[in-house]
Amino acid sequence: MMTRQVWRLQRRPRGDIADGDLEFVEETVPEIAEGQVHVRVLYLSLDPTNRIWMSDMEQYMPPVGLGEPMRGGIVGRVVKSRNPAFAEGELVAGLGAWTDLLVSDGAGLQHMPELPGISIPQAFGTFGVVGPTAYFGLLEIGQPKPGETLVVSAAAGGVGQIVGQIGKLKGCRVIGIAGGAEKCRYVVEELGFDAAIDYKAEDVGAALDRLAPEGVDINFEQVGGPIMSAVLGRMKLFGRVPLCGLISTYNATDLVEEPGRWTLILMRRLTIRGFIVTDFAPRMGECLQALAGWMLEGKVKTRQDIRPGLDRADEWVKLLYSGGNFGKLLVQVSPE
Repeated sequence: MMTRQVWRLQRRPRGDIADGDLEFVEETVPEIAEGQVHVRVLYLSLDPTNRIWMSDMEQYMPPVGLGEPMRGGIVGRVVKSRNPAFAEGELVAGLGAWTDLLVSDGAGLQHMPELPGISIPQAFGTFGVVGPTAYFGLLEIGQPKPGETLVVSAAAGGVGQIVGQIGKLKGCRVIGIAGGAEKCRYVVEELGFDAAIDYKAEDVGAALDRLAPEGVDINFEQVGGPIMSAVLGRMKLFGRVPLCGLISTYNATDLVEEPGRWTLILMRRLTIRGFIVTDFAPRMGECLQALAGWMLEGKVKTRQDIRPGLDRADEWVKLLYSGGNFGKLLVQVSPE
């Protein structure tokens, strides 16, 4: 009998994720049945939505059940297959679990091509969730035009770094918001953003008044809270807000809607659209082709923050909610 290590959700967090909310266990894995595969997980993606999946709240898919393996995006190799759609040794990626050995019927898994010049963590960290989120959110909802001002919150994270670079390719002036001087330097000097605001060291509203005195056309929103309020208050007429996250609120227990926001949306005639990347699933091929082309041409760079050890995944995931990660957060589960 094979064994695996897996994180299971034992109780729903109240506020921050606490010790005991998740349990790390070793368990036996039965032989696969007809139609199933065993996948040796190489990398686990940690994403802000992990905290949502732990909660019994309205969301875009059922929450993880108590006692169930924690859900997460994975990339790995098929080590045993009784499913004709998957060959042993093949690289696959998709929605799986926080485990080193995934047992699956193939649902939610896709073949992942191995592209010369793009490493497995680069490809998985870009093409899996964050790249399509950036691509469709900015191009379909933000509808950038040359000369417009684009503000990107969480600019040094997995999604934000790609949004800003696509914005530059489309002719926008791009201002990133990030936490810390190193992250701000990175998005300007390495990724080509026009400017960056360190929300930990300066007033975001005052910095926007200095950097974008005529206002903001597009706010790619991932954070929520006071940072979102500062940007919304400086939006131009007919501004657009692709909304893919509100990470500053995910651990909150006493949310209060800010007064006056609906009046501002009305008077500025803002378009705000929340979206989930799977909304655009039928067009995923278009996105991946564009992203891979830009990466191979050197027009889009991505940074992965790779942390070692599945046994510390409960620790690493907390970095997302404190700004502790720098780039797309991945856990290396098994050696390649």
